[in-house]
Amino acid sequence: MKTVLITGSDGFVGKNLRVTLQHREDLRLLFFDIQDDPAKLAGLLEQADFVFHLAGVNRPENPEEFRSGNTMLTEQICHHLLQGGRKVPLAITSSTQAALDNPYGVSKREAENAVFSYGQRAGASVYIFRLPNVFGKWCRPNYNSVVATFCHHIANNLPIQVNDPSVVMRLVYIDDVVGAFVDLIDGRASVQDEGFCIVQPTHVMKLGEIAELIRSFHLSREQRSIPDMSDLLVKKMYSTYLSYLPTDSFSYPLQMNIDQRGSFTEFIKTADRGQVSINISKPCITKGNHWHHTKNEKFLVVSGQGVISFRRIGSDEIIDYHVSGDRLEVVDIPTGYTHNIRNAGFTDLVTVMWCNEMFDAEKPDTFFEPVKPVKGGQ
Repeated sequence: MKTVLITGSDGFVGKNLRVTLQHREDLRLLFFDIQDDPAKLAGLLEQADFVFHLAGVNRPENPEEFRSGNTMLTEQICHHLLQGGRKVPLAITSSTQAALDNPYGVSKREAENAVFSYGQRAGASVYIFRLPNVFGKWCRPNYNSVVATFCHHIANNLPIQVNDPSVVMRLVYIDDVVGAFVDLIDGRASVQDEGFCIVQPTHVMKLGEIAELIRSFHLSREQRSIPDMSDLLVKKMYSTYLSYLPTDSFSYPLQMNIDQRGSFTEFIKTADRGQVSINISKPCITKGNHWHHTKNEKFLVVSGQGVISFRRIGSDEIIDYHVSGDRLEVVDIPTGYTHNIRNAGFTDLVTVMWCNEMFDAEKPDTFFEPVKPVKGGQ
């Protein structure tokens, strides 16, 4: 069993790595965080077979803390590992700012140098991740992540400030960062550029576009829409946004269109995958009696007893499908068939209805014609 030490285990990256690795039965995990006694660290390093050094200082009250929290702590870890005489692999999170000459960047660059030196002297594998902006669940807003700040503020109906919408942001998602770390534990080579490990994929988006995207997530409830999940960045950003919802705002109401027959409620709309609605019919009620040229649907009865009837346009033959919430099955509604659904039971008939396109009042593609031909013919 391999023993893995994570420093900064209660921080944003550390916590995500910790909860991921805790599912592994082949690993023994050790943790060290800022609130722990510094004297504890040496003993933990002596036990470790792999070290993820994720602890660091980003926004101290005193700039001198950059050196103590980033450079000196890393040097201390390297020193203890060298003293142990074992070739313990060491991975650290640095920052793209290590290429800059500000106090934070300098402290990170000096920490990198300490790690490179340890690797050469000990003959150990070292992995330095110069991370750009990392986003995802559990990241602190109003700290060092604009995505976290925007998600938190917009989810809580607070204003955001976009100083320069044209600023280009390089972003990596927390699950991709953790995935790269797991690869190291499992012996898979990391992707490197000039000696630094790279998390893939790296996403690029302008600051103003990030703000607008997160605003669209906030509006999606009212619009009953779902973002474009085929776009990886949108998918990851939406998951991140949801993690910042206030705990009393996980649910939201839908607009139910109610009459004496029952109700019809739109649930989800998408631009390229159609929409889902919930139809409730009272006993003995029949709904539908229309057909479509191109629009097609799928019906799934989840409660009650019903009959879905079809008649091909130009034909007199009626086809019945008996459906029940006791036996879930999907019924396709082909084009060119007028159709209806009748509640044949004594309780409400609840049907999930999917349509391949959102309703367009200008082009509804819906033509009313009873399934049972009117006596006298058409």
